[in-house]
Amino acid sequence: MKRQEISVEKLLGIIEEKDRRIAELEQQVQWFMEQMRLSKRKQFGVSSEQTKIEQINLFNNEEEETHNLAITEQERIEVKAHYRKRTRLTTDKLPEDLPVEVIEHKLPEKECICLECGSELHTMGKETRDELKIIPAKAVIVRHIRHVYSCRNCEETSDHTSIVKADIPEPVIKGSFASPETIAHIATQKFMMGSPLYRQEQEWKQNGIEISRQTMSNWLIKACENWLEPIYEEMKKRLCEHEVLHADETVVQVLKEPGKAAQSKSYMWLYRTSGEAKHQIILYDYQPDRKHIHPEEFLKEFSGYLHADGYSVYYKLPEKITVVGCWAHVRRKFFDAMEALPKEKQAMSNAAKGVAYCDKLFHLEKQFALLCPENRLKEREKQSKPIIDEFYDWIRKLNVLPKTHLGKAVQYAQYQRKYLERYMLNGRLEISNNRAERSIKPFVIGRKNWLFSNTPSGARASAVYYSLVETAKENGLNPFEYLSWIFSQAPNLGKPGYVSTFADFLPGGMKIPAKVFIPQSKRTEPEKYAWEEDE
Repeated sequence: MKRQEISVEKLLGIIEEKDRRIAELEQQVQWFMEQMRLSKRKQFGVSSEQTKIEQINLFNNEEEETHNLAITEQERIEVKAHYRKRTRLTTDKLPEDLPVEVIEHKLPEKECICLECGSELHTMGKETRDELKIIPAKAVIVRHIRHVYSCRNCEETSDHTSIVKADIPEPVIKGSFASPETIAHIATQKFMMGSPLYRQEQEWKQNGIEISRQTMSNWLIKACENWLEPIYEEMKKRLCEHEVLHADETVVQVLKEPGKAAQSKSYMWLYRTSGEAKHQIILYDYQPDRKHIHPEEFLKEFSGYLHADGYSVYYKLPEKITVVGCWAHVRRKFFDAMEALPKEKQAMSNAAKGVAYCDKLFHLEKQFALLCPENRLKEREKQSKPIIDEFYDWIRKLNVLPKTHLGKAVQYAQYQRKYLERYMLNGRLEISNNRAERSIKPFVIGRKNWLFSNTPSGARASAVYYSLVETAKENGLNPFEYLSWIFSQAPNLGKPGYVSTFADFLPGGMKIPAKVFIPQSKRTEPEKYAWEEDE
């Protein structure tokens, strides 16, 4: 009997161990299936994270009253149903201020005879068709001839002859044939249009102009060191005078960085003003690593609120800087957890409910957009605060495994709570750090084209050029015209007819000429994430 009892105990132990192992393997299979679904969505699915608030009823079928504080609801008028022919909608439009080249097509004079009676034909009407004609860029040589004057009488009668030279503007780079427009064109092609220097080299060659990519690189770096870096420093001073900023960072590869392998990561940090600033400033800062000393050094003169993601280095900044969390990152984690589930389980999942809570907060922020900061803060306390409290009560009661996508989303939200709630401290603060993410996006897109920087000096120059280009775009300036104006004015700083200080080049400066500004009708709104748009 004893032997039989021992064997049963062993058998039960084996069964228990196998059950435990089966449960563990099932969790692993579930985790791998989630990873596969997320990978498929990222590779083949749409990148949009758009959802509808109505997907999840947060308030247990209670009627929800939402007051639009930005726009008064117009009276609804019922109209009779009607049908119309479907037409293709397009936003293509030709500018009205373009010069028009008119080509008239007429019958030859001998053919202007009526085939019926032989009388002369007359023009009874005209048919018009517009075409957009593209004229490729045209290069010219600007030859500066400086006249030198002397006195004939002194040459004949005196041992001293005075020589007078006509005024001539200083070149952007001494000893080079690069003009302000040439360097501005190369810079905007690379840092705005994402065209690498080797492609520009081929384009120049197609026009019969032999300029190597190395020469273009040297021009960009030299012009940056001489004229753009002082402007960058002035912009940095002006940036740190604001009380609300945004920050973000992304990787960049630098091939010839001392003490590092070519495959190692360097970082491009971004700092920018918030929506409350009258004149926007966007600055990139190249650094060899991602340590906290870099934002601490860059922001040493700054005191106020800093919007950031959940990266821990921002929490090591001095106490004079209050870090504000990003609800968009919370939403993204719940959204990924929802997308990792089978489609039939997504709509009613806890992950979808987490997304709906975040969507509700963003929906309220849209309605508060036109309010003054004081009233916006009051409405947040009245409407947003209860939703945040309810959200955290809900996730506190969730029983989820920590290593699942939903578990990671819950952990992130709990760990970030005190930072996420700080946007309630001031009406000028924003609910997310999307403003910084949008500003760093042009650099990420450009990086896909030019791939890497060759040297640290090239990476630093890239940071400065991106700073001026993106700041110009944000303030309604034409980047090409803006850089051309800088490169023509800066070498002649302080001369009559030129600007007197580098601070005059900053957006909002009174001496920026009208041709640098983009007409209001041609300005484009900054790109938004799909789920930020109105439903």
